[in-house]
Amino acid sequence: MTLLQIDTVTNQASYFALKAKEMAIEYAPKVVGAILVYIIGSWIIKKIAQLLNKLFIKRNYDPSLRTFLSSLVRVALTILLMLSVFEMIGVKITAFAALLAGAGLAVGAALNGSLGNFAGGVMMLLFKPFKVGDMIEAQGQTGIVLEQGIFNTIILTADNKTVILPNGALSTGTIINYTAHGNLRVDLTMAIAPDMDIAKAREVAIAAMKEHPKVLDTPTPEVSVLKVGDGMVTLAIRPYTTQPDYWDVYFGVQELVKNAWDAHGVQGPVPHRVLIQK
Repeated sequence: MTLLQIDTVTNQASYFALKAKEMAIEYAPKVVGAILVYIIGSWIIKKIAQLLNKLFIKRNYDPSLRTFLSSLVRVALTILLMLSVFEMIGVKITAFAALLAGAGLAVGAALNGSLGNFAGGVMMLLFKPFKVGDMIEAQGQTGIVLEQGIFNTIILTADNKTVILPNGALSTGTIINYTAHGNLRVDLTMAIAPDMDIAKAREVAIAAMKEHPKVLDTPTPEVSVLKVGDGMVTLAIRPYTTQPDYWDVYFGVQELVKNAWDAHGVQGPVPHRVLIQK
């Protein structure tokens, strides 16, 4: 009985040893090949990421966008490499891929708004309709861009309010960039009495605007008749300045022109009322 048990154990050991040898012969080349593919693939992915980063730097992409895109490409290629390696050693990835796709759809539906903001942020960082420091008007808000992120853009308004704009709506709406051209025209309106000499008022106003230290000589300040009526002549006062000096010129020019008109006898409109007695 004892000899029979020993013989049975010996036979089982021989069987397992034989199966192990067969599996080693069958899978060893696959494992070695998978390891080689992983090592070579990882090296190629690293080189691709470095080349992309150099390309982004050459095209002057935003630093945060460069890092994000390089990481995104690296992660995506690494996932494809791992799936290929698993397939080489005999792991069936069909069910795994279906599960991953289903999870992706669920996450995409849950983060629909966030993904829209993310896509908008990437597009704006790529095409650069504005940059940090520019004065823009968008989504009913006007201010200086403080931060341009992947999901939101932060601007500072003239009354010192911080406004956070979602990139999804911002990227699909109208954006007015006041800084891109290099100078800004300050649009003002001031009125004179209807019997005043328009040419004299224009000459005095232009001379007054040129006295402001932050008004640009080129383009030259302009004064045009905007409207005649309602007991006055409304003039368009248009000096040019740079974006940081916009509000200094906006308020300072009005004071300078008003004082210059007073000094040269150019009178403003006088309000009057007509009473009809019955």
